[in-house]
Amino acid sequence: MSFLQERPLTIDPPPAGRIRAYIRTLTTGGLAGAALFASMSLTPSLLPRSWVVQGVLTGLCALSGYGIGTFLGWAAKTFDFRGLLTARVRRTLRWVLLAATAVSIALTLYLAVGWQQESRAALGVAPLSAGGAWGVIIVPVLAVIVTVPVLGLFRWLTRLTRTLTRFLARVIPVQVAKVVAVVVVSGLTWGIFSGVIWDGVLRGLNASFAAATASFDPGLEAPTLAERSGSPHSSESWESLGREGRRFVTGGPTAADISAFTATLPSAAALAPSVPALAPEPIRVYSGLDGGPEATAAAVVAELDRTDAWSRKDLLVVSSTGTGWVDRSMVDSFELMHGGDTAIAAMQYSNLPSWLSFIGDRVQPAIGSEALFDAVYDRWAQEPAATRPRLYVAGLSLGSYGMQSVFSGPQDLSLRTDGALFVGTPNFTGLWREVTAARDAGTPEVAPIYRQGSQLRFLTSAFGPSEVSPADTSTWAPPRTVFAQHGSDGVVWWSPDLIWSKPDWLRETRANDVASSSIWFPVVTFWQVTADLFFAGASDVPSGAGHHYGAEYSAGFADISAPDGWTDADTAVLQEAISAYSYRAAAPAGK
Repeated sequence: MSFLQERPLTIDPPPAGRIRAYIRTLTTGGLAGAALFASMSLTPSLLPRSWVVQGVLTGLCALSGYGIGTFLGWAAKTFDFRGLLTARVRRTLRWVLLAATAVSIALTLYLAVGWQQESRAALGVAPLSAGGAWGVIIVPVLAVIVTVPVLGLFRWLTRLTRTLTRFLARVIPVQVAKVVAVVVVSGLTWGIFSGVIWDGVLRGLNASFAAATASFDPGLEAPTLAERSGSPHSSESWESLGREGRRFVTGGPTAADISAFTATLPSAAALAPSVPALAPEPIRVYSGLDGGPEATAAAVVAELDRTDAWSRKDLLVVSSTGTGWVDRSMVDSFELMHGGDTAIAAMQYSNLPSWLSFIGDRVQPAIGSEALFDAVYDRWAQEPAATRPRLYVAGLSLGSYGMQSVFSGPQDLSLRTDGALFVGTPNFTGLWREVTAARDAGTPEVAPIYRQGSQLRFLTSAFGPSEVSPADTSTWAPPRTVFAQHGSDGVVWWSPDLIWSKPDWLRETRANDVASSSIWFPVVTFWQVTADLFFAGASDVPSGAGHHYGAEYSAGFADISAPDGWTDADTAVLQEAISAYSYRAAAPAGK
């Protein structure tokens, strides 16, 4: 007899067989939920989506639907609802469900082209070409690529939970073991992700972006003007400003640029008493991320002292976004409108870009903004009230959130500033939420009116050209506050509440740049607006929509701080100049 034992020959099933075997492992309820959520994900939301983005989005929605459907199926099994049907009926229903899934996906893929065309029309962008429309066929492929690996991870966690349950059941009752196993595995998974993986990712990214923010743009040289930080006159070295700080202090119009621009305004003669014929050099001070927020803010105040910013007519404190970026259109609009008799103060508070801070670090924008404003305000308050500059604040996106965090409410804002411009405010911002929730009855969330517009107003293109919301009162005395927002800006409308609650911006009259067929679905709309959030500032989103606010700065500053004699025609000229970037001389500021 041979000592060798022959092993039975095993043959791997063909690919089609493996696919059928995999499908058999999927739960009926999960398949139903995945098909339903995948179909709903193809409907429009705030912005048109590329087919690649749509494929990833459909995969995430299918995963969510599968999880919910599986849970409901488990509940039905637990309470023995399945016993109402025979095994044969259940098998038949399963195959009917698979067929219905295929039909529903095919139908909604066909309809998705029309939905995306509607969304593009609402936004005012060119429709998809015939060739571009065929790209919809990659959506299910990408959805499967997203779904299968993530579903595999969750199945592995489920097996781990069952293994732990069996082990614990040796010493404690099985029902208690199940609960303990679920809690332990869930807790470990969340702890590892949030406390180890996510924190490690943030630390690594912070180090990487710190190197990026320290990099130098080719050809960009330090300013020579005393009015700029980083110049030979400044205590802030050129190297210490960081990449975005260096761009800020070397950008903007020069005195010559401003004088030339002012002469082109329709009301140039009427503005003469308030806007000098020969503009002064605008002051721009900045401090890079060096030490804590208080030390950085103190360095900014020292620069304001050095440049004698307190003798200027208007002072603007800007909360930057993420790595210290300040929107060119914002600060250039302010300087051009006020004839260069201005000072602008900003600082860096993080190495992380805005979108990463938005997700994982919302503390630093608030801390940095508070440190900057409080330091500037305390020093400004020491100047004689009759001669000190008017004090304004502004912020875009995460900078808007940070600057609003400084104030306890609208009254505090009015008491400590001469006006404020908040642009593209994230939905989680406390002051914005307070004002929006307390809007006058009958006014929509996309264009609210607060206390008849007497204290603050919203600049929106929700129902036509960008303009502040109409008010029942003609009185809008300074200090004025303006919130600028777009109906199609995912930054403004994204919220975890979308998972379970229909928002007012879909319940009420919706903005005209949002497709009329947009519908709220539990969970699905959350994922859709998450995609809109990340792509709101994409280059294919036109100005005046999404997270692009170039034109609104001119209108916003005109509402809160326009010089005497300034007209709507002047605002239109300024908007055109900002859009075309036609006011800058060839040489950078200070050269």
